[in-house]
Amino acid sequence: MFDLDGTLVETAPDLAATLNHLLVREGVPPLNPDAARELIGEGAKALLRKGFAAAGEPLPPERLDALFEDFLVHYRAHIADHSRPFAGVETALDVLHAQGARLAVCTNKRTDLSLALLDSLGLSPRFAAILGGDGASAPKPDPRHLLETIALAGADPARSVMVGDSNNDAEAARRAGVPLVLVSFGYTAIPAAELGADILIDHFDALPDACHRLLRP
Repeated sequence: MFDLDGTLVETAPDLAATLNHLLVREGVPPLNPDAARELIGEGAKALLRKGFAAAGEPLPPERLDALFEDFLVHYRAHIADHSRPFAGVETALDVLHAQGARLAVCTNKRTDLSLALLDSLGLSPRFAAILGGDGASAPKPDPRHLLETIALAGADPARSVMVGDSNNDAEAARRAGVPLVLVSFGYTAIPAAELGADILIDHFDALPDACHRLLRP
């Protein structure tokens, strides 16, 4: 099972661009893309709140819902303008598939946006299941999200691995009793090295071996 944003795909450029589009529209100075990237990881509403605050114009709570809807409209229209799979992702997926692995996406991103992104990048056919937070009984860090993704993929929790980048992934995996691989380059307020992964990887080249090590009888 893979998280999506910050794990499989570098989505920060398009998320930051949508944030900056709304900041400029509201008469607020845009953020440096690197600064905006640091705010990503807790969903679009949190990104809006933190983005306006970082730009020096805290967002009135009563404006959040309307701006959130505007964010979704703009983001969907530009969902893969600059977003790309991280280096080594497609090769690692091919290797795992060839070795008999069933692949799935378990993401708090809405399912329709997840499908739109993965379709645009040509990645959707690689996955037996794609389950966004809106399609689960409860989103990560609730373990039901992971377990429902496994069931949707027709797989076995005892032979599954979660691959993610954040505390939501780490907490969900621990509570589901599923081994955890974290990537070191994703979107997380807490450094991935401090989240208690079974294995931390710096590049997807290392993922197939990590999975074999964790699932070794």
